[in-house]
Amino acid sequence: MNEQSQLHHKKLNILLKDLPWYVAEYIDHKRRKLSAASLLNYCHDYKIFFQWIISEHLFNGNLKDIPLQQLETLTVQQVEGFLNALQYEYHNKEVTVNRKLSALKSLFNYLQNIAETRDLKPYIQRNVMAKIEFNELKQSTETLANKMEGKILLGDEYENFRRFVAHDYRELVKDNKKLVNFYTFNQERDTAIISLILGSGLRLSEVVNLDLDDIDFNKYSARVIRKGNKEQYVFFSKIAMDDLQQYLMIREKRYHVEKSNKALFVAAPMGPKGKSRRLTARSIEKMIEKYANAFGKPALSVHKLRHSFATRYHAEINDVPKLRRQLGHSSIQTTMIYTHIKNDDLRSAVDKMDIPKDH
Repeated sequence: MNEQSQLHHKKLNILLKDLPWYVAEYIDHKRRKLSAASLLNYCHDYKIFFQWIISEHLFNGNLKDIPLQQLETLTVQQVEGFLNALQYEYHNKEVTVNRKLSALKSLFNYLQNIAETRDLKPYIQRNVMAKIEFNELKQSTETLANKMEGKILLGDEYENFRRFVAHDYRELVKDNKKLVNFYTFNQERDTAIISLILGSGLRLSEVVNLDLDDIDFNKYSARVIRKGNKEQYVFFSKIAMDDLQQYLMIREKRYHVEKSNKALFVAAPMGPKGKSRRLTARSIEKMIEKYANAFGKPALSVHKLRHSFATRYHAEINDVPKLRRQLGHSSIQTTMIYTHIKNDDLRSAVDKMDIPKDH
């Protein structure tokens, strides 16, 4: 378990102390299937829900003492009131309300259909969440695509952004010695990270968790643990491999990396006796924000780079099943499709995206 996962587990265990016992039991049930980060988000959603129960005087007492019977007697109107409060008082977007409702539906389903008492009875007989429908997201796919268009890299921007991180950023900050020094120190690492996401569509957490041993230099692939703790080998482009190898040439010496540190992407050691450590998700986010602002596309983020990869892949390859596997999107239908895809075919598809590297 890496540092980021350990931190999420620590925060999760602290938060669970404030929540009813059956939530902790549900989280234990899900630990093998979901990441600590996902479970932490679930618990934040549950805390908001239980706080609302108390604020509405539906239960008088401590949040962690809310009994199962209270959940069983909630009415449809009361739950709709909670969802309306999320949207109109807390200004949650419809998609966020849907996410919170999904977390609650999962908990209530566990309490009704999976958990059992000693006499083999369900924890709750009545599941109000099963009667609640998700918000219909009014925006069409076309509308969402149009909104996204200005926030992702299209056409020449794709390679221009990689080149900007690899070379051109220096010209922009040349009058600021501190920024130049910081850029020079991290230039190869930052380029490798950007190039890898643009050349594979990996998620932020997947990039953060990569170890040296996860890279197959012969097959141009990376071993990642996807959502649901599924192991998968994801192919990336030759340009990404070139940039990665440039970084690996300087990684150990420049970052003073100890042999025991297997993290692929590391941060500079802190203090005179500091050790290099795995680069955190927040550090990568801030790094991309910095380059995105300087490049003139401030809306760019790790997720938008992933979208950029997907958009380009689809334009070049036009094969949705392959793209779904590459991105790690999982559902019963897509998983069935994935079983028929040959790895060689997928690797070839990624390679087709390469364009000549600037000399």
